[in-house]
Amino acid sequence: MPSADIIFQYFPDLTEKQKTQFTKLFPLYQEWNEKINVVSRKDIDNLYVNHVLHSLGIAKVNTFKPGASVLDVGTGGGFPGIPLAILFPETQFHLVDSIGKKITVVNAVAEGLGLKNVKAEQIRAEQIKGEYDFIVSRAVTRLKEFYGWINKKVKKQSVHDLYNGILYLKGGDLEEELGELHRSYQLFELPDYFKEEFFETKKVVYVPL
Repeated sequence: MPSADIIFQYFPDLTEKQKTQFTKLFPLYQEWNEKINVVSRKDIDNLYVNHVLHSLGIAKVNTFKPGASVLDVGTGGGFPGIPLAILFPETQFHLVDSIGKKITVVNAVAEGLGLKNVKAEQIRAEQIKGEYDFIVSRAVTRLKEFYGWINKKVKKQSVHDLYNGILYLKGGDLEEELGELHRSYQLFELPDYFKEEFFETKKVVYVPL
């Protein structure tokens, strides 16, 4: 069974509870993935690097504060929201996806881990009411379109080192896509934090709003 040790290596200050929760992720996803496919079947053995650690790339860029609220749009099976919710138990996470089966898995995983800071909902991004400190996502669409969905859902008052906005996980050559955005942004290269080959072209795109 794949081990969560790689997570402990990059995040050495985890509590015993957090270590247990990260360890439980693989059996939970393996079990649910056989019923509802949220992680590619050939990729499930790479869960800890390609999905969990990738999600936690956002945590290398920004530390969410207690009481903050984070919206995860197009969460799929719960990435990046579930790993971030384990890491930041005092932060509230709202995980949304338009596909109900995926939200079924997210709810089951959150319950299996005992996460009290996760709310999962089947809803389209455009229909969400409320405001958040940050909006996170993992490459659900081109950034210009994503920005159109969520730009009115960010709190004005910022309490973090980074100003409130979007933290978006994306890979490859982003020059053309970011050019369409016509906004200031900052790129954080994930190979600066993680040495695995998977992260070679992966980035966190930060767009302050």
